[in-house]
Amino acid sequence: MSSTGNLLITNLHQIVQIVDDGDTAFLAGKDMSSIKVLESKSNDLAILSTDGLIKFIGPKSNLPTDVIELPTLATIDACGGSVIPGLVDGHSHPVFAGDRVHEFAMKLAGATYMEVQAAGGGIHFTTTKTREATKAALVADFKKIATEMIKNGTTTLEAKSGYGLEWETELKMLEAIQEVADLHTIEVSATFCGAHAVPRGSTEAKQAEVIVSHMIPELVKLKSAGKLNSLENIDVFCEKNVFELESSKKILKAGKDAGLAVNFHADELSALGGAELGAEIGARAMSHLEEISEKGIAAMAKAGTVATLLPSTAFMLRLTPPPARAMIDAGVIIALGSDFNPNAYCLSMPTIMHLACVNFRMSMPEALVAATLNSAHSLGRGNTHGAITVGRVADLIVLTAANWEHIIYRLAAQCSVINTVVKAGNVVYQHS
Repeated sequence: MSSTGNLLITNLHQIVQIVDDGDTAFLAGKDMSSIKVLESKSNDLAILSTDGLIKFIGPKSNLPTDVIELPTLATIDACGGSVIPGLVDGHSHPVFAGDRVHEFAMKLAGATYMEVQAAGGGIHFTTTKTREATKAALVADFKKIATEMIKNGTTTLEAKSGYGLEWETELKMLEAIQEVADLHTIEVSATFCGAHAVPRGSTEAKQAEVIVSHMIPELVKLKSAGKLNSLENIDVFCEKNVFELESSKKILKAGKDAGLAVNFHADELSALGGAELGAEIGARAMSHLEEISEKGIAAMAKAGTVATLLPSTAFMLRLTPPPARAMIDAGVIIALGSDFNPNAYCLSMPTIMHLACVNFRMSMPEALVAATLNSAHSLGRGNTHGAITVGRVADLIVLTAANWEHIIYRLAAQCSVINTVVKAGNVVYQHS
């Protein structure tokens, strides 16, 4: 395995670049269907990375000889396969304790998300378990989850807190996220989501005030001191009877003023106007959007805010899917996320892409763009991640299939098509 970021991949049939320059940070509208793919009938394509960055893409005969003679250079023979960018998961809740398998039966019997929560389940159930857990236990579980995500091709992950709802546990979760970010091969963009629900015994207004006056300032101090370097985003579950528009705006603006990017839950269960709010305050991204309005779509397109859609959640909760086609046609930047959490236990971004194609009526190129370049853009990495171009980070998935579409086509069979996962030029997973 490479441990220097110096890696040569040869005998490739296809290289799916997505874009062929380092300046394009996202694709929207019709451009999502026009991805850049290099193809060779003789399988003579190669990719070279040095120091973790892509150095060369093209026919092997054109490789710079001085670099390929490096003694630290690792090599992979793709045997006529293909390569795509590492997948970027734009929305997840991977730090928690306990499970909610019992709630799955309730949902199958017809209980809604809010009915489960009212019965003592949902976020509050997980909050109780997470408060009881040690940080060491949370770290150990997140490491296992991150390892499984890597096997499924995810090389960069947005990871939220939000199962504490009070200072000690929210901090414990963010510290666990930071520890995994420091020790694991997966790249993490951490999100503070202390406004995930209103704690029992409190009110929306009280929780918003605690977050704004205490939690955000303390977290920013820790980040400035170098103790929470992965913390990048602020999130609120903007929803009817949870955090409505006024409280959501207050929290999100406080986070933005403190230097965090706004990346929040909007318009999932009701048409509250979260999309319009996010566009107004300059949100970098919003998630869910199953109930987005036409005005919200237009506002997001105008503001350039990314819509991070979550196919597994709509599928598992039997929600009306978000209007992905209308959003694409309007020019909204579409990304994808797993929404991995105890309510939607899906580790696999290839499965997410498949569901996006079938249930959201997205094409395979659109789904791939949404799970790579556009998800990277939703996390402020659109110029460095999510595409295979010279100078970008060498996050790559080597596929056994000659044609890249198999990563989406083979539902729940990505283990048969993913041969190798590369993070920053280092092999971090190889199928045995």
